[in-house]
Amino acid sequence: MLQHIRKQLLFIALLGLPGISALQAQQSYRMKPIAIQSRWAKEVSPQNALPAYPRPQLERKNWENLNGLWEYAITAANATTPATFDGQILVPFPLESGLSGVKRSLLPDQRLWYRRTIQMKPVAGERTLLHFGAVDWQTTVYLNGKEVGTHTGGYTAFTIDITAAAKAGENTLVLKVYDPSDKGIGPHGKQVLNPADIYYTPSSGIWQTVWLEQVPQDYIAGLLLTPDIDKSQLDITVNAPAGYTVTATALKNGAVAGQVKGKSGVSLQLKISSPELWTPGHPALYDLSVQLLKGNTTVDEVKSYFGMRKISVAKDEKGVDRIFLNNKPYFNLGTLDQGFWPDGLYTAPTDEALAFDIKAIKAMGFNTIRKHIKIEPARWYYWADKLGILVWQDMVSPNHSLPEGAKAAFEAQCKETLAQLHNHPSITTWVLFNEKWGQFDQQRLTEWIKRTDPSRLVNGHSGEYLYVNEKLRSPSPNAYISADLTDVHSYPNPRNAIKLPGKARVLGEFGGIGVFIPHHQWNATSAWGYILEKPAALKYKYTIMNQHLQLLQRQGLSASIYTQPFDVEGEQNGLMTYDREVVKIPFAEIRKIHAPLNPDMGNMPAIAIQDADLTDPAAAYSARLQEYIDGNREPEFLKQLAMMATQAGDKDGAALASDEYFAVMKPPYSEDDLRYVMLVTASTKDTGFTIIRNNAEAIDKAMGARQAAVKMMNLIYQDDIAPAIPAGSNTPDWTAIYTTVKSYGAPGEEIFLRARTIYQLNKQDKNGFKPVAREYLDKYGEYVKQEERRKIEAFMNQE
Repeated sequence: MLQHIRKQLLFIALLGLPGISALQAQQSYRMKPIAIQSRWAKEVSPQNALPAYPRPQLERKNWENLNGLWEYAITAANATTPATFDGQILVPFPLESGLSGVKRSLLPDQRLWYRRTIQMKPVAGERTLLHFGAVDWQTTVYLNGKEVGTHTGGYTAFTIDITAAAKAGENTLVLKVYDPSDKGIGPHGKQVLNPADIYYTPSSGIWQTVWLEQVPQDYIAGLLLTPDIDKSQLDITVNAPAGYTVTATALKNGAVAGQVKGKSGVSLQLKISSPELWTPGHPALYDLSVQLLKGNTTVDEVKSYFGMRKISVAKDEKGVDRIFLNNKPYFNLGTLDQGFWPDGLYTAPTDEALAFDIKAIKAMGFNTIRKHIKIEPARWYYWADKLGILVWQDMVSPNHSLPEGAKAAFEAQCKETLAQLHNHPSITTWVLFNEKWGQFDQQRLTEWIKRTDPSRLVNGHSGEYLYVNEKLRSPSPNAYISADLTDVHSYPNPRNAIKLPGKARVLGEFGGIGVFIPHHQWNATSAWGYILEKPAALKYKYTIMNQHLQLLQRQGLSASIYTQPFDVEGEQNGLMTYDREVVKIPFAEIRKIHAPLNPDMGNMPAIAIQDADLTDPAAAYSARLQEYIDGNREPEFLKQLAMMATQAGDKDGAALASDEYFAVMKPPYSEDDLRYVMLVTASTKDTGFTIIRNNAEAIDKAMGARQAAVKMMNLIYQDDIAPAIPAGSNTPDWTAIYTTVKSYGAPGEEIFLRARTIYQLNKQDKNGFKPVAREYLDKYGEYVKQEERRKIEAFMNQE
């Protein structure tokens, strides 16, 4: 997705790294308060935390789910295993999420520890495997005080054989996790320590299911399944020790559809007579049973499934290169799915919720999802296979600045991603890079992916050609070298990609129409989008965009990816709200809009959801303001009125209503009250500013590191610094500005030094720059983004 670049560096989000005091140990689980939540959050408890079998394509009966309450602790980086823990955390929900029951930030100089006990009964001649769906980012695992394994990479599954360390009875399992988020070398997706605009809250630690599995001494470790519809066969390799025989049986509706017998570790061809092909409109799947045999004895057996489909680029009847599905042109009508949740962040509250997103996207009439720089749990891809949706799977982009070690970490994560997701028929396209984010060695890596998986398309760079408001952001020679597609991003309006021989043309991203729905916002002060519309205008704007897609399709366009299906935190450019409660264009109407490009929708899932209220938000606010004038002073009414006034841009009304509400608030303030104060406070003169200043530690505990300081600095800059910076060539009176802001204490000093440093940097004004910049970096450098610090230091070092 397009990286939002502000006009002045002063408005770049400020990163904070203060310590956070330990929480009191929790006596019982309770979800932490959040701004909004999905309907499934209330169903979550320690007894039913994602209980479904986590790996549907390699399923055994003998397993134990380890999700539930664990102990957790946050320590300094160099600390040994803690003797006491801070409290309980609900696994597998990430530390920063409300559903974890903790909702704390993890900083780069800290480590996150987990501990729980497990009752085990080891069986002679069998192995015990400990599986992790995903732990972000670097994990060390201990059992009964012995290190049993490590893993680096926050998005892919790993398995540790704990047989040698396990004992009968009670066993103690401990994890140590290091997750520096965007300050580290590993791929981190949209997670950043200071979320804003198109970047979101991190998901540290365990965020997918943890489970135990009992297997034979020699067992089936994996399957490699590749359909070949032209030969009516499934190519299958069973990963198991050499010297064994394997039998693979395909079943359709309980009847045998094909069988093959051969050696383990060798590619076998499972013939399927008259295969039923998989498409989004008709997602036909075959069940698969695989046995590992020693003579006539079954040593191990697993259940799986597969779909028969083919993806390719070929010429249509007019000689135009297009994406083909099952040897026929197939327009990929898609949307850009981030995979974030208000209550679980990276982790959906329930399996039903995980499936809901795919059902909702299908119900809108899309046939494709571009899974944007995130790897989902295996069950998400299972639902994509079962429900029927094409998936363009992004690689999780490397740290954009490519610090030492980032390239190797990215390639290692890509290798695990390709292996882990290979068997899913829904995945048709691998996306290597996005909008030059950490781009390197594009030709080599594109060709490596094509060699590794020749059965899919490779989009070597989505959005290397990037247009915003009809202007190309930067030149991009050889943007599509060795790839199957030429891809363009265009915000907001659609356009066609470059025409190159043998490559299909796709629109990797477009749209981003921002529409906020009151009472369904993560942050009611933000309605970020590439353009903003009122709810009533969205349908017509979206219709016109899709009519242009029809014209582009006739000119050779093979795919389009709209940004995006759901709002995410500060972004409110989704077709549905972040809590999945309101659809901004009714399902029947948006399906009608999409029908010309997706005529084969198949059966539509039934979705329970509200249609958006098309009343102009300003009109709704005006009616509530009249209630205030007429004498309504109920506390909840005042609270809502202040929020609506903020959204409507009525600063005076917001200050009036919020001040009256603040008057009835009593310390100690609840987390909800503090969040509300942060939301509606719009000036240093507001009563809320004093509350923020006096409750900064509590706000940071509730909302994350440095949230209070950043809010105060932004308001100080808005009210006291920006008005004192003259237009044109006149130099600001920095002495007078400092006199004004020094009464605010540390936030006033930090924003003053920052403002002066960035002003002189932007003006390339060396007079007095060096001492001010040095003071800023010496005092507050830990909060300065790496790229910005490099620019400041480079200017300081100029003669």
